[in-house]
Amino acid sequence: MREIVGKFADAARRALEAGFQAVELHGAHGYLIHQFLSPQSNHRTDAYGGDFQGRIRFALEVVDAVRAVWPEELPLFFRVSATDWLTENPEDGREGWTCEDTVRLAKELQAHGVDLLDVSTGGLVPDARIEAAPGFQVPFAEAVRNEAGLPVAAVGLITDPAQAQDILATGRADAVLLGRELLRNPFWARHAAGALGGEVHSPVQYHRA
Repeated sequence: MREIVGKFADAARRALEAGFQAVELHGAHGYLIHQFLSPQSNHRTDAYGGDFQGRIRFALEVVDAVRAVWPEELPLFFRVSATDWLTENPEDGREGWTCEDTVRLAKELQAHGVDLLDVSTGGLVPDARIEAAPGFQVPFAEAVRNEAGLPVAAVGLITDPAQAQDILATGRADAVLLGRELLRNPFWARHAAGALGGEVHSPVQYHRA
């Protein structure tokens, strides 16, 4: 366990040496940290399993190790699956990680030096029922922001500039992060600035176009 925690710190140290100015720990979508968090996957009987405090122990140790090598003035993000989409589904009898768990975790993460929670959902259980729709994960980010007080980023089928602007303007999140939409349209930010009346700056080499 100590070796793996140390590898997270080593990776953060390499990122710093490479010139990155922000780092994000991935604790979502069924990856290692998420596997410790969720009671659906964590069946350990030692200090890293069992109750809530046991299941979040690994995540907090990773955060502490990374924060120890990551400068205080540079932001540390943490990505979480706010729900496994199990407990909230009355037709699914399996126990999973919930939004209430995420709010509790957010308070702990903030105390350990995390600056922003990147709020996604799912990814641990392949057959979980997820009713995806534009902005379907935003309510989870909003809940963390309102109940834990930790700055949050909203993600998930946010594709329209007006949609993204509304999420920020209404205080549902502090940032909007884009993934697939930027793969589909690398110029999304420029188009969004134009659509929302912002000033779009072009490199001198582009002026003729």
